[in-house]
Amino acid sequence: MNRDRRLPAYRRELGFDPVDWLLTRPGPQRWLDIGCGSAHALFEAAPALSGKARIVGLDLVGYFGGSPGDDVELVTGSVLTWQPDEPVDLITSVHALHYVGDKLAALARMSSWLTADGRLAANFDASALRAADGSPLGRRLTSALRHNGFEYNPRTHRIARTGNALPHWDFRYAGADAHVGPNYTGQDAVASHYRL
Repeated sequence: MNRDRRLPAYRRELGFDPVDWLLTRPGPQRWLDIGCGSAHALFEAAPALSGKARIVGLDLVGYFGGSPGDDVELVTGSVLTWQPDEPVDLITSVHALHYVGDKLAALARMSSWLTADGRLAANFDASALRAADGSPLGRRLTSALRHNGFEYNPRTHRIARTGNALPHWDFRYAGADAHVGPNYTGQDAVASHYRL
């Protein structure tokens, strides 16, 4: 896991520039980055977004590479327990969902935090979501994602959605396996198991 990633990595991994996206929108914006690591990318983005966006970085490990200021708030916590105090215009997550146990709960929570026209963009590996017996969820999962308003590209491993919603899943979380080995990034990841 690259905890020191910089802003160009966000553009490359998510397929768009979060700063440019926020600057095209009217009024003050709020950007939440899940799994921000050291938050170097957020500190790099802050000058361009000063007075135009409030940036919040959430990370499970509070080893940040700077101090919070007027435009950057840093929070130590889990996407599965913490929640913002107001709707968010942009939620990004670069490779952080690979390490979450209940990935569908994380997607549901993040979707519920969006504004009516807000955007969620994250890296996502559908092959890491499996049935309780370890078999792949395959088309059942990708169909459920589409049904709940998500766009998923298996080639780029990107997931996105626009607009506030609380997705409904027919899968029940059955636990996680942190010993499955590397995923497509080459880093060890966590598999999420669900009962159908």
